[in-house]
This record gives sequence, C-alpha cells and structure tokens, in this order.
Amino acid sequence: MVKSMYAAISGLRSHQSKMDVISNNIANVNTWGYKGRSANFQDAMYQNLTNSTGGNTNAGGTGGTNSSQLGYGVNMGSISTNFTSGSWGFTGDPLNCMIDGTGFFIVGGMTGNIINGGPGIPADEIAENNMSLSRVGIFKVDNNGYLVDNSGNYIYGFTQDTTGVIDTTTLRPIQVPVDQDTGERYNVATYKIGMDGVVKGVTTDNEEITIGQIAVASVENPNGLEQTAGYLYNIGDNAGRVVGIQTVGTTTGAILSNYLEMSNVDMATEMANMITTQRGYQANTKIITVTDEMLEQLIAMKR
Repeated sequence: MVKSMYAAISGLRSHQSKMDVISNNIANVNTWGYKGRSANFQDAMYQNLTNSTGGNTNAGGTGGTNSSQLGYGVNMGSISTNFTSGSWGFTGDPLNCMIDGTGFFIVGGMTGNIINGGPGIPADEIAENNMSLSRVGIFKVDNNGYLVDNSGNYIYGFTQDTTGVIDTTTLRPIQVPVDQDTGERYNVATYKIGMDGVVKGVTTDNEEITIGQIAVASVENPNGLEQTAGYLYNIGDNAGRVVGIQTVGTTTGAILSNYLEMSNVDMATEMANMITTQRGYQANTKIITVTDEMLEQLIAMKR
C-alpha cells in the first residue's frame, strides 16, 4: 500500500520542479532575448508483477500472456528550450540590434593572438576559442573604439583588409579603424547597422566609413547550448558544429537595427500551465492523504 505514497511523493517533487520552470519563465517575461523553457515528465521505474509469455501451440499448450507492471511514479525527464524568435521591441538606438532568425551574436574577451587587428579566430573554430553566444544586441563603442555589449564583451565579426574587402574567414573584435592619413582612429559621430550586419559610421567630418560586419553564429543544435547568467550561452559538447557566417543570403536571419528581441514567453500558456501544475500537485497530495487514511483503517482493525 505504501507504494502509492512513494509514487505520490515523486509526483509532488516533479510538479514542484515544473512550477520552478514556470516561475522562471514568468519572471523573465520582460527579459530581452529570453527563451522560454518547458519541463517534460517521464514515467519512473516499473516492477513486473507477472512477465509476458509466448503462446504454446503444442497439444495442451496455452496462449501467450501479457506482462503486468506496477509503476513507481514520475520523474523530470528533461527541460527543453524554445528557440523561436521573440517579438520586436523598438528602442530607437542604432547600436541596438536583434537577429530576426535562428543565429546568435558571437561575443567574448580579447584573445591573445589578436594584436592590432590580426590574425584573429578562424570562423569555424568558435568553440575551441571559448567564445560565448548571445541573442541580445545591446551594443556600444568603448574608449578604444571596440564594439562591446553591456557587459563589456567584445563583439566579433569580420573586418576589412587594406583593399577594403571584408575578410569572412577570420573573426576579430569589431573596432573603429584608423585613418591612414592621420594615423589616428576615426572620430565617429553616428553609427548605423545594416540588415546584413555591416556597421558603418559617419565621422565628425561628415565622412561615411565601414567599420566591420557583425558575424552571426550558425548552431547545429541550439538545445545543446548551455545558458549562463546575463543571457549568454556557452557552447556545450552537444551543440554540434558552430560556425561564424555572414547574414547575407543565409537562413540565420537578418539583423534589425533599432530593435531588441523580446522574450518569447507566452503569458497565457504559462498561466494555463501553472493551473494544471497546481492541480497535479494537489491531486498528488490527495493520494498521500487517502493512503494515510487507508493505513489508519488497517491499523484500526485490531481494535
């Protein structure tokens, strides 16, 4: 009889974990770039009360029988992430941008092999260089002319060579270039980011310059990414191939300037999930109460 008690306890534990997932979704309903998560249950272990047997067609034989199994409750099977794009949130800041697609921004610290703009990171070796990925494009330019996010991570992309051609094979932090005539970095007054990720600026002398092109990471298995605090993703072992590519003509999506990606959490769905989870939790408490009453009646037989 106490098997029902333990099955109910597993139900309480699993429904509590699901409520934790729901509460995190609701808490982040207004977090830029947040991706909603769902808790997935699976059956716990089973005990075979009788095993299945095959039929015997010989004289006097009997037909086959099915097994009888007794379950021991439920476990949390997995927590999956919904990577569909969120709605557009207008900010009016030209250095704010979002990816209208499945790609990710490539961010990270300054690597040791980048000195004065070269040589950089091969576009297909992002994971090997401990880069992080992000869906939130809150960018600004720091005191050294580098494009960084609001946590100070450098934004990686493609830069121009001396002939003005953008090198798409090597990733480097995007930085305002140096004026070859003066030997000093251009003094940029305004910035704009195109749908292809090309960052341009207009100098105080009213000259338009190309600063670089923001790279977008193509991830083979987004659910293989591991999220850390501050909306960054680490590249997990199961993420598959991760490559930095241009946004032009790809399926990773265009870059939209003046916008940030809103959370893709659906409040109506989360509230409905909260109700069903609460009722599931409540039903499991009832099983414990009823089992306790049955045990009490069993003990009372002695009186």
